[in-house]
Order: sequence, then structure tokens, then C-alpha cells
Amino acid sequence: MALTFTHKDLEFGIGDTVKVNYKIREKDKERVQAFDGVILAIKGQGDSKTFLVAKNATDGIRVERIFPISSPWIDSIKKIRSPKTKIRRAKLYFLRKPHARAI
Repeated sequence: MALTFTHKDLEFGIGDTVKVNYKIREKDKERVQAFDGVILAIKGQGDSKTFLVAKNATDGIRVERIFPISSPWIDSIKKIRSPKTKIRRAKLYFLRKPHARAI
């Protein structure tokens, strides 16, 4: 179970609130779009390691996205805040439920 990963000498863990800036290509243009949310899971080993980020969008809709850590499309990852308490689970899938504690 991978509980942490490093990206450009910064360490991120499960439960951290992060802002992932990733590049999007549209025809001949390229732009950077931000996706901020909580890291729910980290899977894999080595170059195939991925992490799952979930955010609350408008009108109570939740959006989840899986990012490969070694992707060239990731521009930067910034840690917004760490969890208030120690995380005792490897995967935080219980946060998907609507009656789970607020993120």
C-alpha cells in the first residue's frame, strides 16, 4: 500500500488537499487547468503510480479524477493543506458517501 508519493521533491499523502495544474491540448492550443480536491487513494508502483483526487463541484456534484504521477501533462502539484488528524486508512473511499464527514 502506497500511502505517500513524491513529485518534484514534494511529498504528498492520502487526505491532503491538493491543487493539480495540468495541461490540456485543444486543437493547436495548450492551456493549464486547475483541479483541486482531496487525495482519496494512491495506487501502483514506480512509474505506473497513480493518485485519485475528488472535489465537490457545483450543486452537490462530486468529480473524481485519476492522475498518473509520471505524466508529462501535469504542470505542478501544490499542497493546500494536510489533514487535521492522523489518517488511519490506506484508501478514503468512505468520503464518497453523501453522509460522510465534510471535506
